[in-house]
Amino acid sequence: MIPSIEDLAVEWLSRHELVHLHSLRNQWGQAHVNADLTSLSWLAIPPYSGGYHTGVLRVDGRVVAAERFRWAPWGVEREGRSGEVVIRTDTRLGYEDTTVLWSTELRNTGSEAARVVVEHELLAPVAHSEVDWGWTYGTPWNAGHCHDFFTTERIRAEVLADRPRQVQLLGDDQRWLRLGSPRLPGIQRDEDTEPMLLTAELPDHSTPDSGRVRAPAAAATVHVVAVTPHGGRARVFADGWRLSAPDDEHRVGRVALQADTTVAVDVTLGRGHPTGILLTHGNHPDSLQLGVGAGRVWLAIGGERVSATEPLGTGRHRLEARVTETGATLSVDGTEVARTAPWWGDQRWHAVVSGDLVTITDTRSPATSTYAVRDAAELTVRHGESRAAARWTIELAPGETRTLGVVLAIGGDARSAAADFDVRHAAVADRWRALWANAFVPGNPDHSGYLPTFRSPDPGLARTYYLGALLAVYLRNTGVSDIRPVFLTGGPRLGPTTTFYWDISEWARTAAMLEPVGLRAWLLAALRQPYDRSHSFDTRNLLPVGNNYASNLHALFRLTQAYIGVTADLAVLGERAGDRTVLAHLRAMANRPRTGRHGLVDFGGDAWELLECVPNYRHAVVSFNASQVGVLRSFAALLRMLGHDDEAATAEQDAATLATAVLGQYAGGGRWRIAHPDGDEIIGHCLDFGLVAAELADDLDDDTRADMVAFVRDHLLDGDWLRALAPDDPVAPRSDRPDHGAAGAFAAWPGVTAYGLARLGRPDLAAAFLARLPASRSGALWGQAVEAIGGGRFRVAERGVANRDSNAAVACTEAVIAGLFDITAGFGRIGAGTLHCPFGTLQNVRAAGFDLPAPGLGAARRKGDLGATA
Repeated sequence: MIPSIEDLAVEWLSRHELVHLHSLRNQWGQAHVNADLTSLSWLAIPPYSGGYHTGVLRVDGRVVAAERFRWAPWGVEREGRSGEVVIRTDTRLGYEDTTVLWSTELRNTGSEAARVVVEHELLAPVAHSEVDWGWTYGTPWNAGHCHDFFTTERIRAEVLADRPRQVQLLGDDQRWLRLGSPRLPGIQRDEDTEPMLLTAELPDHSTPDSGRVRAPAAAATVHVVAVTPHGGRARVFADGWRLSAPDDEHRVGRVALQADTTVAVDVTLGRGHPTGILLTHGNHPDSLQLGVGAGRVWLAIGGERVSATEPLGTGRHRLEARVTETGATLSVDGTEVARTAPWWGDQRWHAVVSGDLVTITDTRSPATSTYAVRDAAELTVRHGESRAAARWTIELAPGETRTLGVVLAIGGDARSAAADFDVRHAAVADRWRALWANAFVPGNPDHSGYLPTFRSPDPGLARTYYLGALLAVYLRNTGVSDIRPVFLTGGPRLGPTTTFYWDISEWARTAAMLEPVGLRAWLLAALRQPYDRSHSFDTRNLLPVGNNYASNLHALFRLTQAYIGVTADLAVLGERAGDRTVLAHLRAMANRPRTGRHGLVDFGGDAWELLECVPNYRHAVVSFNASQVGVLRSFAALLRMLGHDDEAATAEQDAATLATAVLGQYAGGGRWRIAHPDGDEIIGHCLDFGLVAAELADDLDDDTRADMVAFVRDHLLDGDWLRALAPDDPVAPRSDRPDHGAAGAFAAWPGVTAYGLARLGRPDLAAAFLARLPASRSGALWGQAVEAIGGGRFRVAERGVANRDSNAAVACTEAVIAGLFDITAGFGRIGAGTLHCPFGTLQNVRAAGFDLPAPGLGAARRKGDLGATA
């Protein structure tokens, strides 16, 4: 019996139990709910992306806070109270649509009649863009289009304010003041050598089509820079910097710009009304910036840009930018020349009421959005603002309930959905229920494959298996890419079109069973990417994203092997992906050079390419060297299938040599040594355990196996989750991120660890651990990082720019299939495994040797389906 979604995942949690609020998805797009009852941020349904938020709900003039939340794949309910009136909202994205539907229920719990005025703000700061869909994808601002993570998060945090401040202007962290040509927004690799803790900055993980270029310096002489905090003494910098070339840059000093701070610049412009940048505070998207355009001075900050109307005259001038909670002002020689407006002003988006429709038009892109209501309301737009409102005055008798319906249609007309609101709203949930049920039905109309059904005497273990499967369905997307469907890596604050090579490889067998057609297309697209210098790609425009990951070759080999091992589609080996066949890609992955000490692969000195926040996890780490042993052995098995016995023997010998080198790095006590160029260093990380156990279990002696199991049990496993890094490791205090450090663990690693325990002969520990995982999902599904909160309890983390959703957690489902039932689908084990084990039974296994025939290699080779082997 397949559990229903309601049985699996639908439960109320109070606000204090949630640090990371829930997401919304609809197979096309994504959004984040906020702490009030209605607003959404990070709304993205490509090619549309939303900025700021969609508007709060006020009752009797006050914003009502959500006191508890309930998530389902089809939407999020939020509940709050105004006096004796309980307000419950249910927000849903239209299934495979560009609509948002809000149902608002008001219930009078008092003993007397209640009269309330309800106002639903109607904001749609939405843009249309066919480009800039990276991990840090572009979102619209009044004066631009860029990803500004921390500024958007400040705006989200302000939604409960009855009188919102201009918090988008108030980035109060310490930043460098720079004169001249500014750095592009993002962590500066030549200046910041700290671990990637992501507390105030992000790397620039945009796509090549984002169009971001470094702006030129303005021709000028800057005589003095002075920064004066509210009520404090000015910090004065006076070196007389000259900006004469477009790429001139001078770094002045680090300062924080808190509320009511003034930045003054004494400057003399060059001849001929120059254009360019004078000063930038930091290299963040929200940075305060002073520049000139044809001699007219301008101020940019937090998505706003204002300019003087007249060019500066000759001679020396004092420019002043003052930042407060209500706005920013620009003054020239003591006279104010420009002032920012509230972000909800009409400087970019224009709202108009026409009968029963509110239309909001973007003046900088083709995006037009409309709002309509199911129940007659007073629709208004305030003068000078881009926000409209729907207002109702409602009388409620004791115990009476009234429900309101509001629809936002992005790129369409909301009236038809509003007229049919109840049916449309209910249909979203019904469609999700059908999608879920079909994930386990052979020949279903939604998926190109299906998943096994799992029956277990342990209800916790079964729940973990099905929650992981639900996560795969939840992050499936049919709208962003021609590949369709794709499994998005995470979000919703990042990457509405992005898939990382590593994350999906953690559950490659499961993906190949559920969506073999989509995975095949995705694999070919991924192999066409420059995967030696990117960690992911934009599946919409098929463009690379980010820096190299040391895991890439391991991940892509593993994905290809799982796809072939599950589907028996040997013909894919002959497909061309870029300048070579798939088989040639696999050969190159297997034959990577080994330049590290002890005959190991050295993965370089850049921590960003490994675990980002663990500063010493660099160079010849054991984890990916162990995975390279697995790649070589698997490739040798494939070569023997293809009849290349001599080449296979060479790969097997190479694997044996590397395996010996890896085992030589064992430090005892379940920990391993990192081989740096200047010496070895011991570390205790779950990634070393997981990959050594996965690939070298048969090479380990009994004592080492027992040590490794004891290390995981005693140092990493902690109640309902685990810690990625042993808390007693010397580097732990410098690795304080809840995914890769000691504060918690990345979404994939409980599944990876459970699989490793099973490989080391302890499936009992693996099953018991997997059965505890549902308690750590914070009322929905697992996120990128799950952090410890004490007493063996964990929650989905928000800090460290962690994603609320992460497809990597489907690894817990994979651990059941591959770990407990031994269906590993490797090149040397196609068709191996069992349908029965002490922990339950599997049915409907869509894999070669089970529901599918084992590969007919001889026939395929005779037909030439394998293509060239080069």
